Amino acid sequence: MPSSKLLGAVPKDWPSDKVYLHSSSFSKKLGKDKIDGLVFSISDLPPTIQVRKTSGPYSSVRIMPVADVAHPANGQHALCATQHLAPDTFILPYLGYVHDQTDADQASDYDLSLDRELGIGVDASDIGNEARFINDYRGISQAPNAEFRDIFVAIAKDKVEKSVGVFVLSAGKSGKRAKGVGRGTEILVSYGKGFWTERQLVQD
Repeated sequence: MPSSKLLGAVPKDWPSDKVYLHSSSFSKKLGKDKIDGLVFSISDLPPTIQVRKTSGPYSSVRIMPVADVAHPANGQHALCATQHLAPDTFILPYLGYVHDQTDADQASDYDLSLDRELGIGVDASDIGNEARFINDYRGISQAPNAEFRDIFVAIAKDKVEKSVGVFVLSAGKSGKRAKGVGRGTEILVSYGKGFWTERQLVQD
């Protein structure tokens, strides 16, 4: 089973009560069939698929405390770009605790779907990287400037792991997003309407 890298450099303003990951942390409850669906030989990938080599902390982003009372995450944190990020730029992976439905925290606000067919998610509630601080655009901006996409990360000489990556949105057919994400700009995604519906059900 893949091991998680828990030691090493930690980004500025990383909370002391969270574990910073340099690679995924796999649940011990994941069966071999599900692990084999995420980790496999690089030769099994089509040649058109890009394999990424990535390790944090990530210099293109910075964790920022939010002190604006009008911001939905006031008193918490945001993730901002430290440099200009062009459209379609890969920013960083979303790392956390990789698990299936038998080992899921239903109340987590940090759990992303990693593979719907296998029923696998990645939860950054207690362990993760800078990506856990990316906020939803609602109440902050008119639209998101980034999105989650599937990626494949090199984890050994001949092995890759399916993961979730954060990318700057493409410029679009009209080119209205051609400026990308400016330096100092908060990176924002859409959590999806379903996220807020589920959170309301949990709160009720």
